[in-house]
Amino acid sequence: MSKSFAALPKAEVHVHLEGCFEVDDIVRLASEGAVALPKPRDQLLRFGGGLGEFLKFLDWICGLVRTREQLSDLARRFSRRLAASGTRYADAIINPTHWPVWKKRIPELIDALNAGFTAAEQDGLPPVGLCISLLRTQTADEATELVELLVALRHPRVVALSIDGNEAAAGRTGPRFAEAFRRAGAAGLKRTVHAGESSGPDGVRDAVELLGADRIDHGVRAIEDAAVVALLAERGIPLGICPASNLKLGLYKTLEQHPIDQLRRAGVPVSVNTDDPALLEVALEREYAACGAAFRWTDEDVRGVARTSIEASFAPAAHKRAMLAELASW
Repeated sequence: MSKSFAALPKAEVHVHLEGCFEVDDIVRLASEGAVALPKPRDQLLRFGGGLGEFLKFLDWICGLVRTREQLSDLARRFSRRLAASGTRYADAIINPTHWPVWKKRIPELIDALNAGFTAAEQDGLPPVGLCISLLRTQTADEATELVELLVALRHPRVVALSIDGNEAAAGRTGPRFAEAFRRAGAAGLKRTVHAGESSGPDGVRDAVELLGADRIDHGVRAIEDAAVVALLAERGIPLGICPASNLKLGLYKTLEQHPIDQLRRAGVPVSVNTDDPALLEVALEREYAACGAAFRWTDEDVRGVARTSIEASFAPAAHKRAMLAELASW
């Protein structure tokens, strides 16, 4: 089953570069930097402490990346992972606050990743857009400063402003970041917002009404408020949903309890994504296979979810048309 889904033309719109370090990468980078592993190798990817423990681990991993070459290599490895899953394009999220060596050197961070992605594309691997992310605990001034930097750079690799982080710990932050997101939209950047994972449906509403989200990352807890579901369906705002991530971090106990199919049937555009694939040990084609089996999706259902992934992506219009044409004949 998963082999056919590897052939499915699709995009991935909710995947974090920070979550794409394989265990071998982590061990190698730690050795290169003479840094001790925080726990035994065979326990590195166990996260009993939920989202909070997971995010702390991301910070530790990203701290191992200290050179331009290491960043470029990570980009190339990311592109190879996409190709292995049959992904034709990805919007990759990166949050500079996770990267201690680079968080004050964002233009260099983007340039190094761009070098890796450009080399990968020249080798025939899928193209990638970068969504540069704020952390929810940052200030309004820090958010505005990041937007001003991105607007001044006008780097063609950067397609969107994002925001992520633990909403349960940060509390309501939509009002704080509304001005930064308004400026990003006015400057032509797309806007994608983590909401409705560690926050409830109110976080999803804020993402739409205060941050002007073109797309929402997660958004699954919208299902808890019929009015928010109706808002998403009416405005056609797509959700980049990551079922395995939600299960592994304890949001739902089983895939059958996951609301992705309820949201889809309610008219909300949904796509299937991996979030942090290497750290959570998931692959996109397996996610499609699992959802197809759990919710008894027909070929047309699958095609519709894949179509949403393409249409919701921030890929160039010509590349979207090519992906959709390929999907039509799947």
